[in-house]
Amino acid sequence: MSSTDDTKAFVPLNIAVLTVSDTRVLADDKSGTTLADRLTAAGHHLAARDIVTDDVEAIRVIVRKWIADPGIDAIITTGGTGFTGRDVTPEAIEPLFEKRMDGFSIAFHMLSHAKIGTSTIQSRATAGTARATFIFCLPGSPGACRDGWDGILAAQLDYRTKPCNFVEIMPRLDEHLRRGKAK
Repeated sequence: MSSTDDTKAFVPLNIAVLTVSDTRVLADDKSGTTLADRLTAAGHHLAARDIVTDDVEAIRVIVRKWIADPGIDAIITTGGTGFTGRDVTPEAIEPLFEKRMDGFSIAFHMLSHAKIGTSTIQSRATAGTARATFIFCLPGSPGACRDGWDGILAAQLDYRTKPCNFVEIMPRLDEHLRRGKAK
């Protein structure tokens, strides 16, 4: 089990939140608000927040912009991970990944299964990295956002978490970009 090393200082990250929905606006975006509230309560900075329709190219425009922004360390999306015709978040974002984070989906489904049982299979939660930016795609319910943040992201985005966390490897995420292609 992980624990917190209180001898280390907390390192606040700049995290962007994107809600993927054809029906939500900021005023009624409970899932995006859940994430924004939790990450700021943890001491991180809400670097950006937006809502976009369930459209592959529209999602990619925003995510690419945030990936290119050196002031954004992580992106969390909510919504569009189901199986309906309009659910296209994984299709929009997974091609942008340089590295997939298969363990995120597994960990999310383990947490979710404990709460909602086999209904967890209706989510295609996914994660990866792109140009030294972490990207996490959560389902569009406030409960799923709470589970994803409280059960995985809060610890992994905290430099004090041991035995390991995402923050401590951030300086090395772009090694392959700095050294060029291997011959």
